[in-house]
Amino acid sequence: MGTSRFHVRQSDVKPYAPANHVGTRNYRMIGAETVGAKQVEMLIGELEMGKGALPHAHPGIEQACYLLEGSARVEVAGEAFDLLPGEACFFPPDAPHRFTVTSDSARVMVIYAPPYEENPARTVKHA
Repeated sequence: MGTSRFHVRQSDVKPYAPANHVGTRNYRMIGAETVGAKQVEMLIGELEMGKGALPHAHPGIEQACYLLEGSARVEVAGEAFDLLPGEACFFPPDAPHRFTVTSDSARVMVIYAPPYEENPARTVKHA
């Protein structure tokens, strides 16, 4: 990890393929296993063109996304819009959402509160 127990470098974090996503590599930067966080989780997602989050929801978990690079089409709770670098979106608890990359690739910062921790019990798939 970084220079202290509270400093994390992406290059030190092992990527994983998140559930309910395609063409996505996530790096859990802030979480229980990296800095001991208990109330929040932050990750960086790297996504391929035309890929991303399939329709799903997180019971009881708020999710915020901040687009660092690329562009995406976002659908949440019946609304749809385009997301560009420097813009953010919010997925309320239990709200069905979808995130699809519309550029060659994209990088997004994602924050969950409370932590999602890739726990299958904290996700509901939607059609």
